[in-house]
Amino acid sequence: MPRRKPPPGRRGCERDWTAHGFPQADVNLPAGGRAQPATMSPPAKFVTGSIMHHVIVMTSTGSIGLMAVFAVDLINLWYISHLGDTVATAAVGYASTVLFVTTSICIGIMIAAGALCSRALGARNRPLARRYGASILVWMLVVTGVFAVLTFPLIGWMLRLLGATGRTLDLATLYLQITMPTVVLMGLGIGLSGVLRAVGDARRAMYVTLSGAVVAAILDPIFILWLGLGVEGAAIVIVFSRLALALVGWYGAVRVHDLVGRLSVRQALEDASPIAAIAGPAVLANLATPVANGYMTAVLAPFGDGAVAGNAVMGRLIAFCFGGIFSLSGVVGPIFGQNYGAGRLDRVHRTLSNAFLFTTLYALVVWAVLALCHHLVIRLFNIEDPEAARLIEFFCLFVAGSWAFHGLLFVANASFNNLGFPIASTVFNWGKATLGTIPFAILGAKLWGAEGALAGQGAGAVLFGIIGVWWAYRSIGQLKAPVAEA
Repeated sequence: MPRRKPPPGRRGCERDWTAHGFPQADVNLPAGGRAQPATMSPPAKFVTGSIMHHVIVMTSTGSIGLMAVFAVDLINLWYISHLGDTVATAAVGYASTVLFVTTSICIGIMIAAGALCSRALGARNRPLARRYGASILVWMLVVTGVFAVLTFPLIGWMLRLLGATGRTLDLATLYLQITMPTVVLMGLGIGLSGVLRAVGDARRAMYVTLSGAVVAAILDPIFILWLGLGVEGAAIVIVFSRLALALVGWYGAVRVHDLVGRLSVRQALEDASPIAAIAGPAVLANLATPVANGYMTAVLAPFGDGAVAGNAVMGRLIAFCFGGIFSLSGVVGPIFGQNYGAGRLDRVHRTLSNAFLFTTLYALVVWAVLALCHHLVIRLFNIEDPEAARLIEFFCLFVAGSWAFHGLLFVANASFNNLGFPIASTVFNWGKATLGTIPFAILGAKLWGAEGALAGQGAGAVLFGIIGVWWAYRSIGQLKAPVAEA
């Protein structure tokens, strides 16, 4: 078929959609395989208007939703901590380290949903966006289902590898045996929230994850305290929370926006290449974080259950308090994708700069709040073990500041994933998880104990955050506007 002339202002552009695993930009491929012109949709939401406004609105609503996901764990841990049992708190910490692997896989596939659907919407090709929405959900169900089946028999081995022993190991094993089979529900909800973010419906994307937190807030005191089920009760609540996540996500993406086409294994296999081109590196990149967290848990385990319990509280504090940073790295992807799909490279560059500015200011404000309120945090979680209290205080006063640099790298990785450089995201995340964590943590632990290990991890984040910013600007400078094929 003849090449369609590029629109004014894009003549001479060399890069096309297939360069980043995105097939013909305004072509719909029906079951017969014959290419048909797609119905042109209205302009996408993020290609006009103030970029900083889009960043703030998407991040604020997205952070509420994402913090709601982490709030489920935070609420669980808060009730568990009030049982006055350090072993139970440590057990949830060990189990959550393993579960974070599944969350990272789901978020990696969600990134592909946001990138591909937003590019199609930016190119005003809604049928292609619906097709990608369906294919990505099929792959989400397959990947999470296989992961659950393969890892279930290995639960005890994984926990022992992290350093869990005795009653702590028994409680953590029980927690994972109840929650692991429901990762499929979590993956479905997260994937559908990615589709909602791609279309720019930040409010409904927020409702998806907020529903899980509401369920946890209602059921946790009933199952953990009133029924006296403790760790087992916390795990049961996770199951109900994930069910709510999937149901609300399905309603928003399918019933409201009709952005998920017919689920088809054959179609999913045909779309495997563009999906894997983004989801594969994104999953690998996201897996670096739980690997680093697992390593830090193993480093702190020799210092006792108190250190592990303190680390569990810090993990929930990071996820909840810095939810805006985690959210920004996810919601900024569709802004990149829509503007790149529309050929607006000037707005792509401004999106990167505005996102860097926002994440820095956000992290500094949160650090200041944690530093001022560290005694309140210790009392809130009923921390009586001196080692746990010491670690939490050290984190709030000093190490929390390093999350400004974690945030910079998150934004850089979002640009890599959505603009055709997913390998860079993988390299930087694994670099931070290995070279930026292991030698720094080992040296810090040797010199200053558990606090030194945390300080070492923070120092590695500073180094990789700075390099990531430089590489992101360098990569965007190499972009050319996409040329659609007819």
